[in-house]
Amino acid sequence: MTMIFDLPLSYLGLQLLIGLQNGAFYALLSLGLAVIFGMLNVINFAHGAQYMMGAFLTWMLLDWVGVSYWWSLLLVPLALGAFGILIERALLRWLYDLDHLYGLLLTFGLVLIIEGVFVESFGASGLPYNKPDLLAGAQRIPLGALTGNEKDVMMMPVYRLWIIGVSLAICLATWFGIEKTRLGSYLRAATENPMLVRAFGINVPVMIMLTYAFGTALAGFTGVLAAGLQAVTPHMGANLIIVVFAVVVIGGMGSIMGSVLTGFALGLVEAFVRIAYPEASNIVIFVIMIVVLLVRPAGLFGREA
Repeated sequence: MTMIFDLPLSYLGLQLLIGLQNGAFYALLSLGLAVIFGMLNVINFAHGAQYMMGAFLTWMLLDWVGVSYWWSLLLVPLALGAFGILIERALLRWLYDLDHLYGLLLTFGLVLIIEGVFVESFGASGLPYNKPDLLAGAQRIPLGALTGNEKDVMMMPVYRLWIIGVSLAICLATWFGIEKTRLGSYLRAATENPMLVRAFGINVPVMIMLTYAFGTALAGFTGVLAAGLQAVTPHMGANLIIVVFAVVVIGGMGSIMGSVLTGFALGLVEAFVRIAYPEASNIVIFVIMIVVLLVRPAGLFGREA
C-alpha cells in the first residue's frame, strides 16, 4: 500500500473527504449568516439553534410520522422558513435601525430559550437517525491508476459525498440568485437604499422578511444533512456556530462567495492540521481568524469601510 508522510494514501484521502464534508457544513451555515447579515444587518446568533431544530424536525418526521429523508429535505427548510418569518415579524423588525448589539442579544436569548425547550423535551443525550438506504455504505475507488499499485483502494462513504455535492450545489445556486438575477439586485439595492427601492413599487419589508426566512431555511436544510451523519442533540448547534462565526469573519461579513469559499477551504485546512498535528485541529480556524483580523479587519472578501 502506498504511504505518504508514513500514512496510508487511503487514510489521507478519507481525512480530506471529512475535511470537505466539514467545510460543506461551514459553507452552508456561514452562507445563511452572510445572507441575513448582508441583507438585514442582523448578527443572527440563533442560526445554530435553527440548525439544531432542522435536525430534530427531521428526526420527528421519520420517528413520529414516518416521513422519509427525501421529503424532509423539502419540508424541514419550509418549516424553518415559516419559523423565521414568525421571528422576523414579531421581534427582529424592531431592531433594524438599532446597533448590531441589540440583534445579537435578542438572538442569543432565543438560543437559550430554544435549547432549553429541546433539552426539557428530549433530554441532552443524542437521538439516532437512520439515513436512507440509497446513501448508506461506501463507494470503492481504486487508486492504482495514480499510484501504480493495484492494492491501493479508497473507501468513500456515500453519505459524505452526498453532503459535499448537494451543499456545493445549494451554495452556488444561492450565490447566482443573489449576484446574477434581478431579484438579487433588488435585495442588494434594498440594503443600500430602501427608500429608493420603495419608490419603484417594491415591498421592502416583505423582501427583508423572506430573506430572513431563506437564511433560516438554509440552517434547517443543513440540519437535515447533519441528522443522517451524527446523533441529534439539543446542543449540536452551539458546538458548531462559534466555528461558523469565525468562518464568516474570515471570509468577510456579508460576503456570499467569501463565506462559501472560506468554509470549504477552512474545512480542508482543518483536515490537513488534523493529519499533521491533531492537537491544533480545534484551534487552527481561530488562529487564522486572529491573523486575518490583524491584517485585513474586513475579512478576506469583505469590503473595507
